[in-house]
Amino acid sequence: MLKRIALGAVALIGAAVLAVATPATARTLDEIIKSGIIKVGVNPTLPPLGKFNEKNEIVGFDVDFAAEIAKMLGVKLEVVQVGSPDRIPFVASGKIDFVMGAMTRNPERAKVIDFTVPVHTEVFGVLTTEGKPFQDWKDLDKPEVTLIQVRGSTPVKFIEENLKNAKVTLLDNYPDAVRALAQGRGDALVDVVDFVGEHMNKHQVKWKVVETPVDVYYCGLGVAKNSTGLKDWLNVAIFEMHRRGRTDEIWKKWFGIDMLKPVQVTPYF
Repeated sequence: MLKRIALGAVALIGAAVLAVATPATARTLDEIIKSGIIKVGVNPTLPPLGKFNEKNEIVGFDVDFAAEIAKMLGVKLEVVQVGSPDRIPFVASGKIDFVMGAMTRNPERAKVIDFTVPVHTEVFGVLTTEGKPFQDWKDLDKPEVTLIQVRGSTPVKFIEENLKNAKVTLLDNYPDAVRALAQGRGDALVDVVDFVGEHMNKHQVKWKVVETPVDVYYCGLGVAKNSTGLKDWLNVAIFEMHRRGRTDEIWKKWFGIDMLKPVQVTPYF
């Protein structure tokens, strides 16, 4: 999962992103309101943030969250399909008004686009079962520990570099990996734990997320540079959605679990 979401994206911004050097032609907040439409970029390959339903429509947390934003602004929502390579160029060039899809805020991306305050977090940590003694991810670095991981995912490389003494069992997908962990065929899984919530709920075991995570990523909405009016309004809207608990409701609907590291809302948020 992490391969598709945060860790690789933080490390590899990509030449396409840094190549966006032309001035942005982003619409102003007034122009968006007058048009009656706000355009959001959503990546349908990052379930449950975004995915195709049986009608080939893009649905997910990002779509529901963006729909709330559009409703608050009093405009219609237009969902634009984007992929990881083109999502930042799309917003930087004004093809869309803002972009979602696990947009981890980091200094490299901030050279090209601006970010709102965080919409959600992603916890890169350790999933295990109740009764296991682990309190820190570094506790896994022992020969007697067996990790259940998805073949080809970025956490596998992380384990090779940081948990060299642990054994690793590789499976083909996340449903199988979580099932194996629930059945006791391994001790833990290292990944973005939020994204396996729907699989966790299918097994009658007492899950445990290790207290000390590897990292916590903060994801916001990406907007074009110099779109200050839009960004300021989005910040207020995001604050209201957090304050009213609406973001948490949408998150649990799609992820099946509460956000593991809730975004803290303060008056200076």
